[in-house]
Parts: sequence; structure tokens; C-alpha cells
Amino acid sequence: MSTLYIDRRGASLETEGEALVVRFDGKRQRPVPLGLLDRVVLIGKVELDSGVLLKLAEVGIVVQLLGRRSLMQQALLLGRGHNNVVLRLRQYRLSQQPDWRLLFCQQLLESKLRGQLRLLALMLAQRPDQRLMLVSAQSQLDALLGQVLVADRLASLLGLEGTAARIGFQAMSRLLPPALGFTGRRRRPPPDPVNACLSLAYTLLHARAVQVLHALGLDPLLGFYHEPAWGRESLASDLIEPWRPYVDEWVWDLFRRQALRAHHFSYQGKACHLGKAGRPIFFARLELLLRPMTRAMRLQVRRLIREMEAFE
Repeated sequence: MSTLYIDRRGASLETEGEALVVRFDGKRQRPVPLGLLDRVVLIGKVELDSGVLLKLAEVGIVVQLLGRRSLMQQALLLGRGHNNVVLRLRQYRLSQQPDWRLLFCQQLLESKLRGQLRLLALMLAQRPDQRLMLVSAQSQLDALLGQVLVADRLASLLGLEGTAARIGFQAMSRLLPPALGFTGRRRRPPPDPVNACLSLAYTLLHARAVQVLHALGLDPLLGFYHEPAWGRESLASDLIEPWRPYVDEWVWDLFRRQALRAHHFSYQGKACHLGKAGRPIFFARLELLLRPMTRAMRLQVRRLIREMEAFE
């Protein structure tokens, strides 16, 4: 199963039988069998009618809509979900269980910090000239990992995770060219090319997590680590935490290998945007990362469900 990205002005969608037909400026493209698709990502203005959305939902294809200029403009259209309401009732009960939440969050952050340590080791192999800084970052993360494993309060874990994230991004900033302007994680809006890529990649990864949770019967809105918040799929935010270091590595590699350069980006006020020439490069490469990651997230959620069932 794969993802179809539509990122072109004058695009329109229609269905013919069990295939999706894309037209660019009225010119018909080769039909895409619906059986090959898992999701469709529409960027900017794409013409289609409600019948297309209904057909895609009927066969279980998720549609994600993204604004061309702002990630704040987005929507996710999901089809029919899982029918196991008993599973969701269990999720709601466990969200009120401090012991469950603490255990879940410790495992989640242990996995994330080990991923960050793995990334630092890769960076050290590539940049031995930065050994002093990277070894220091590794030592700090090792210490934080030890504190995660013995933490007895959720609030403590939140502070430890924030500190670990800052250490990781500070190390990353030292390895990237100063001309990129990356000094650490910034968003809403992202002010530089690195943050623009991180934000877009995280957004697409988050949508995959929502889709997986929806399909397997959990409520994406109700998390165990991230507190419930208006309009936020907190459990999806939980789910992607261990995968963030892999996205960070992927973004670092994009710029290390110069797959994306300054001319692929534009600025509007304080916001940096990935431009038209850079988006095909970005999406094609990101799909190679997200495809196996999505399969792994399905296994992750199935394991979570088994642990939920065993806890009570």
C-alpha cells in the first residue's frame, strides 16, 4: 500500500470504477487502482466532489489536506473506524490510572531517548571533528535516561523529555551549515529550512499515527503521556515520540547530502516554507521513511492493546 501526493495547481480528482483518475489542467493521467492506495495527500487547491471522498472512505483510504503555505491549514478525513467500543472504554479507564500512565510513559521515553542516543552515535561516526560536543551530549542523555527509568511522577518525565529534546537539537545545530539558520527547534511558524522540514515531516507522521489508531480501535484524542487538549490527537502524539529521532536523522541527512538547498525554500514574514521545486524531493524521500515506519506503528499499537488488556 502507498501514498499518492497531489501537489500541483489545476489538479482534479475523480473515480472510475475501482480506480482514481487525476487530471492536470484537464489532461488525464494514468488511473491509479484504489487497491494500491492507503492514503491520498492533497496540497493546495485540488478539485473533487463529495462522491470521490465517499468512495475513498468506503474503501478505507485516508485523505489528508494540507495548505500550501501553512501547516495550520490541514484536515484529515478518515473512513469507517474499528467497532470495538469495549477497547475504547478500557482506554478511557486506563487514562485515569496513574500507575498505568507512568509505566507507559517511562517505556515511551526510554525508547525515544535510546533513539536519540543512536542518532548521536551516527553523528559521531560522520563527524569525528565534533567528538567533544557529541560525547558530552551522549553523556547528558545517558544521565537523563537513568532518571526516566526511576521517575515516580509524570511531571518529572515531561521535564526530562524536554531537556533531552533540547540537547539533541543543540547537537544537530552544531553539525549543520550556519547558513541554514538552525539554532534549535522552532515552530509556529518555522523560521528556517530545517525547522520547516521537521514540522512538515512530523505533521505527516502524526497523520499516519492517527490513521493507525483509528483503524485499530483506539481513540486518537485520548493520550497517556500528552494531556487531553482541544483538537489535539494526544494518543497519536504519544505514539510518534519514539519515531521522532528517526525523522530528525532523516532531516539531518537531507541537508548533509544537500538533497535540499536554500533555493528550495522561500520566506513569508517570519515563516520559512518548502517551495514547489523542493516538495517532490521531500515527499518522495519521506515516503521511503514513512512506509516501513507505518508498518512498525501498527505493531506498536497492537502491542499497546495487548498491554492494556493485560494490565487490568
